[in-house]
Amino acid sequence: MRVRDWQDVLEDVVESKADPDGWRAVAGDRREGLGEDLFFGHPRVGVFQLKTYAKNPYEVKGVGAEVARRIDDDLDPLFPDDSAGRFGVQRPVEDESEAEDTARRLEEVIRTHADAPTTGGALFEDVMEAMDSPAFGPMEYDMTGRPEGLDGLSERFEEAEELLSAELDDLVEADEVDRGFM
Repeated sequence: MRVRDWQDVLEDVVESKADPDGWRAVAGDRREGLGEDLFFGHPRVGVFQLKTYAKNPYEVKGVGAEVARRIDDDLDPLFPDDSAGRFGVQRPVEDESEAEDTARRLEEVIRTHADAPTTGGALFEDVMEAMDSPAFGPMEYDMTGRPEGLDGLSERFEEAEELLSAELDDLVEADEVDRGFM
């Protein structure tokens, strides 16, 4: 397992060319320490773990790694189904022309959904496709704790959990964000 910057791991997701709506994720607070844990996976691409924290309101830092090559039968129940919330990964728009094309596609999606019966899930999927999102899907997230799936994945990948936690703790200590005001 190779520990890398969290954004490098996300770049692998963006470049994976996998079916964009096949991803699932689970996230919440770290068990110990500052920050959040995130696992996301795709049946054919693998399972990735990220540990991040907000250094300040404008900068997020973190580490991550690929922890499995696919979602197998043991891991599948730890990820949410379609009844959960949603997440999406976006790549930046390259130039003005691409921005205009994306805006036109998005405008058409919104117009179509405004004129016909729809669901939140259908709107979300159509918006992600219009924006050419490389990864999106259901996500279980707890803003004040840890979902069961997150604990299960952390236990399943205990070695990665320990290594990534130590790496993130080193970042937090180096940035001196683990200290309070006096």
